[in-house]
Amino acid sequence: GITDRLGETGMDTNGFARITTEEQLREVVGHPTDAVANKARTALTQEHRDWLARSPFCMMATAGADGTCDVSPKGDPAGFTLVLDDRTIAIPDRRGNKRTDGFRNVLANPHVGLVYLVPGRGDTLRVNGRATLLRDAPFFDDMVVKGARPVLALLVEVEQVFFHCPKAFMRSNLWQPETWDPQSLPSRARLVQAVERPADSIEELERYYGPEYAKSLY
Repeated sequence: GITDRLGETGMDTNGFARITTEEQLREVVGHPTDAVANKARTALTQEHRDWLARSPFCMMATAGADGTCDVSPKGDPAGFTLVLDDRTIAIPDRRGNKRTDGFRNVLANPHVGLVYLVPGRGDTLRVNGRATLLRDAPFFDDMVVKGARPVLALLVEVEQVFFHCPKAFMRSNLWQPETWDPQSLPSRARLVQAVERPADSIEELERYYGPEYAKSLY
């Protein structure tokens, strides 16, 4: 298990106070209120539909058959997630790097977790369910953006859906522009050169990630 592998990187973790049972976990964090514990629904309400209609971005969590995990961002114009009925949604796939980490996980283990964001809002919508990969379906025509029809879509059968409170966003000040400092980190081109493509020149990478890059989104 994961606790057996702690320390492989060289850090001595023997003195760490580990939590290994749910009873120990509850001793530390306590129990949720009845309202929180029972807020998950098994079907979309109108409020959930409205949120999905206004969300341009979600994070998709998956796990492989061996337990290894992946979280992938998904984004498109607001409302990109298609609601097929109260228990079924579909997410289009767009052009990317072709790693397909999450999709390969779904082929081995269909369980997915989704977190939907609306810019400026601290609360989020969480959807958990079982996913299937589709290479075509009649609703693909409803997912066309800038003339691009997706070649894949993720069909998700909703098992749990609920809103999550805004505390994490409040603590992080994520949507407060005065806290933003994107220039404090190297540019995308410099990060890629440092950890992915050291043989490429910075000039080549800056051209690649320059204004023309946006033309390859679809």
